[in-house]
Amino acid sequence: MRRSAGSHTPHPRSSQPAAPLPEGTPPGRPTTPRWLSAGPALFVLLWSFGFVFLKLGVADADPLTFLALRYACVVAILLIPFAWLRPPLPRGRQAWLGTVGTGLLLQAGYFSFAYLSLKLGMSAGALALITSQQPILVGLLAPMMAGERVGTRHWAGLTLGVAGAVLVITSQSAIGLGSASGMACAALALLTLSASTLWEKRYGVTLHPVSANLVQYVVGLAVTAPLAMLLEPMHIHWTPGLLASLAYLVLGNSLVAISLLLAMIRYGEAARVSALFFLVPPVTALLAFLMLGESLAAHAWAGIALAAAGIYLVMRPGPRRTS
Repeated sequence: MRRSAGSHTPHPRSSQPAAPLPEGTPPGRPTTPRWLSAGPALFVLLWSFGFVFLKLGVADADPLTFLALRYACVVAILLIPFAWLRPPLPRGRQAWLGTVGTGLLLQAGYFSFAYLSLKLGMSAGALALITSQQPILVGLLAPMMAGERVGTRHWAGLTLGVAGAVLVITSQSAIGLGSASGMACAALALLTLSASTLWEKRYGVTLHPVSANLVQYVVGLAVTAPLAMLLEPMHIHWTPGLLASLAYLVLGNSLVAISLLLAMIRYGEAARVSALFFLVPPVTALLAFLMLGESLAAHAWAGIALAAAGIYLVMRPGPRRTS
């Protein structure tokens, strides 16, 4: 039987492989890498250690000066693999918008306001408590900004997380809220941290991690260095404590923890990933108890248990739907 001109019979399954997404295109539902399964626990530990080392750093340097120094070191380190690997930079307006936007909100916004709040008298514990409420904001805004649905079980977990974080921090003898301006900076740190999570989820692009980190930290340095020159005498005392703090914040916090956070946001749900911040105040208090000898009240352990239970509810996969 002869086919008419121009007609054809489609193959039931194409032998051509699907074309890969070009570098710098927004991901759809990417497959989660196996190595990322250890990401949540490692991120909470690295991020919590950051508050301990931050205490050492700001004791010997002005906050924004110290932050600009941190970013300068990160950029200098990233330029080495960038020159060696030559990974592509963002291509197109959408890719640049997503990458630069995350850098402005997270590196320039969150960290600048967090460091300023410490300078204005807020304690690290109070700052950790305020910024740990980020999952609530993300949970409220994720349906509108990132197209995610936050279920009843997730809200129950978020509520337990809030209760646990508050219980741990308020168990300390002094919270140290500082001045009104310090509280305002902490609130702005919370807002920019939440916004960076939603921005990365909505506009984040598939990009080589070296290129993504380099662009974001250049943005952070371009904002914090002028602010340090305008607002501070740029005082630095080169002590062993400052060097240890700088080394950890550059390697453990800026390069590893931030990369983990952005990867988890891209491969997971923003509300679930954000819930990890509830564990930061309890883990920070526990690390301070073990490393610095700071007291930890008996009912603080109940707060740690509550926060852990809340994270379990939020991070636990839901039941699979069957067709």
